[in-house]
Amino acid sequence: MERAMTEEQKAIVNDEQTQEPAQHVEQTEAESEDTVAQQQPEKPDPQPGSPRFAGEAGVEPTVESVVEAVLFASDEPISVAHLSEIVGTNVRELRKHIDNLNEKYKTNNNAFRIEQIAGGYQMRTLNAYSHWLKKLIRSREDSKLSQPALETLAIIAYKQPVIRADIEAIRGVAAGEMIRNLMYKGLVKITGRAEVLGRPMLYGTTKKFLEIFGLNSLKDLPKAEELKRPPD
Repeated sequence: MERAMTEEQKAIVNDEQTQEPAQHVEQTEAESEDTVAQQQPEKPDPQPGSPRFAGEAGVEPTVESVVEAVLFASDEPISVAHLSEIVGTNVRELRKHIDNLNEKYKTNNNAFRIEQIAGGYQMRTLNAYSHWLKKLIRSREDSKLSQPALETLAIIAYKQPVIRADIEAIRGVAAGEMIRNLMYKGLVKITGRAEVLGRPMLYGTTKKFLEIFGLNSLKDLPKAEELKRPPD
């Protein structure tokens, strides 16, 4: 009986010894996984061209296209350091991408280049196109109206057809030059002659006047009583 118990105890002891290493291995593997998980760095933000970068359908942003987009949207030069930070690349690679873009622009005969201005980079139109750009700027300046011009135009818009004498009576000053200026801008036109002594010319607004002020017709003008004097 003593011998049988001894054998049984040995069997139990052997069984316990057999299971102990397995438990130890499982524990070691779990600890290793925790350690790896803690040491694993966080995933960086998606970079242009990577599968995780989600763009518009059919558009796959690259580092160069991002540089182009940022410079295109900026109305002032961007420093090299700031541009590198925005794009997510180093200065050396950034300059290489800019050189590549300029080479593409030159090959495609584009009207602009990326140039170094005031210590930064900016997308600028070539000097060869200055003649047409000056015409654009001039047309914008011509479209601006001074306060006296706006007052004269408002009188014509609300009183048309109206003669010059009535305009001058309302404004209290001569209006001949101002009317000619408005006609030159295409906002006022001669609509006929008044049936009074001397048959003076009648003035009214044009289709361009409606387009500039976003009106479908003269009926869409604000009611005179609804107009308020602007604050001083």
